[in-house]
Amino acid sequence: MRGRADASGDRSVAAGGDIGKVVTGDFSTQIENGVVLPAALPVPDSGLVHLPERTALFVGRARELARLDAGTPSGVQVLCGLGGIGKSTLAAHWAAGRLDSHNPVWWITAETAGELDAGLAALARAMQPAYVGVLPDDALRERALQWLAGHDDWLLILDNVSDPADVKPLLARAARGRVLITTRRATGWQDLAETIPVPELDPEEAAALFTRVCPGDGVPEVCAELGHLPLALRQAAAYCSEAGISARAYLDLLARYPAETYALTAEGGEAGRTVARVWQVTLDRLADTPLAGRILAILAWWAPEGIPRRLLEPLGSPLEVTEAVRRLRAHSMIGVERDSLTVHRLVQAVVRTGCEGREEAGTLLVRATSEVRGSLSENLDVLRPLAAQAASLAQHTEPDEDPAKWCVLFHWAGMTFGMTTDRRAHALFVRAWLGYARLYGEESEPALQVMSALVVQQQFDGAPGSADLSEEHFELHVRLYGPDDTRTIEARTQLAKALLPTDPLRASELLRENVDRAARSLGEDDAVTLGARRALLDADPDPEAACAGLEALLARAGQVLPEDADLIDSIERSLVGTLLDLGRTDRALALTEAGAAGARTRFGSTHPNTLVRRGFHVFVLTEAGELDRARHLVRDLLHDCEAALDGTTLTMMVRQLAHERLSSGD
Repeated sequence: MRGRADASGDRSVAAGGDIGKVVTGDFSTQIENGVVLPAALPVPDSGLVHLPERTALFVGRARELARLDAGTPSGVQVLCGLGGIGKSTLAAHWAAGRLDSHNPVWWITAETAGELDAGLAALARAMQPAYVGVLPDDALRERALQWLAGHDDWLLILDNVSDPADVKPLLARAARGRVLITTRRATGWQDLAETIPVPELDPEEAAALFTRVCPGDGVPEVCAELGHLPLALRQAAAYCSEAGISARAYLDLLARYPAETYALTAEGGEAGRTVARVWQVTLDRLADTPLAGRILAILAWWAPEGIPRRLLEPLGSPLEVTEAVRRLRAHSMIGVERDSLTVHRLVQAVVRTGCEGREEAGTLLVRATSEVRGSLSENLDVLRPLAAQAASLAQHTEPDEDPAKWCVLFHWAGMTFGMTTDRRAHALFVRAWLGYARLYGEESEPALQVMSALVVQQQFDGAPGSADLSEEHFELHVRLYGPDDTRTIEARTQLAKALLPTDPLRASELLRENVDRAARSLGEDDAVTLGARRALLDADPDPEAACAGLEALLARAGQVLPEDADLIDSIERSLVGTLLDLGRTDRALALTEAGAAGARTRFGSTHPNTLVRRGFHVFVLTEAGELDRARHLVRDLLHDCEAALDGTTLTMMVRQLAHERLSSGD
């Protein structure tokens, strides 16, 4: 006898040790070679570890690792994020460093409740091999839960949990150890755990990951194209290495064959783990909300960030749209930031390969812009985010079949960006021009309007070939409208500006002709005439004569056209430049300070017109040697530019001014 055993009740059997055969009851059950099992699982004598194979390609994640190390009072943390973002890799890397402090360390693939139960049963079998083939899985799961509930210092990693409800029973009973969950579900954890969002890698980390497998040309560019997503980076790098091609060659494949390239894997790679297949699992789960898939297809053609949520309002009732957005966010397919949405750029790229949502993306933008009332200047805060979506739509579509409404959209977006010194204006003007010319002819009014805007933008950007385009533009206007039309006068001015660096004599002749024709056909005090005189004075090689002429012109404009703020501002800017050339900084400072104050009153502190005037004032302060005043003003100016016009030429110029000429070391 191994020990005492008691039994009571009809036909009961007790055994204190192994027994050979027992038969009992009306419907007897025969047991042969029975084994007495321990009542509870034992504490493992040494470290019991079950982790996936660790990858040697782990990089970065310092912030997330620090949060995992810090822990949380509940003992439960959730790594959440987009499929392929590297949640499981991060979890495995961190858990591998906890083998000395936790026992057991056990990894369970827990996408479903059934997989979680199976993983707990496997833990019980690993802790007590005698259970193998003896107890059913539900009994094993229960024994594992009992053990976890009564012990400390264990670590469970529940990988790829799809529903918080699946793990609630476990978390309720087993509260003494640590649980790390990975999931695509970004929401639903607030009462259960601390969530740690896992973002894409930093650009430097992404490049380091790619280079470990496939160094060479074009690595930063391919990393950016793949959105710094670890899964995509590992697979692309492995494919490039095996195929013997550079990252830049892979970029070319992506551009020419996007759908096929996103599905490529190296030999032995997991074909089912390409980004497209990983995300298809999530999309399948959203199939019961068709509007979610429709919205994702539309978002694929817009910018990855700053998408106005209100653009989606025409797609359904407020409840339907809200529910679709909620579900996309819950499954980490999009982000929501106040009134705007974000989408990972690689999600967009993969979804775009199906070409769905393209027409609807354009229709929604056209509708939104048509509902805006008032001038561009009055609505820049509303219109600039829409222009960003239009620019993205233009980037990802071909111009050959642009409908007329898209040409209007691109023209309008170009004008919006032109007002905010954003270089995206040029590409949008070209796109609109090509569309108008195809639909209505190169000499049509719409084509000429956008051509005029393109001429101005090319000169602002310093683009090559601006003189040739300006010449063509001017000749078209002379032929269509005659030499004295106000549109022709403006075209002549633009041609003169383009010619001034290379042919100043002809430029001056054109500007003098402009003044004569404008004065004769419109009158001396017409705004067009005064503007023509300003352009002529700008080209005067004698700064003293130009300064005197501009002072007189400014006074005259203030008398006869005091309401024409744009004309007066342009004359003032020309005069300030001339004053600086002559070293007359006091007068220049007085003009720019008054101009900045006036713009604040008319437009507010952060309107693009005001930011330009404020920047001009800081520049003049710098030229005048008043660096302390300039430093005092430039900090607020740079903050406002980055908040309102980040990425524009103006912001880059202010940033350069602040860092290179107004740093504290100057």
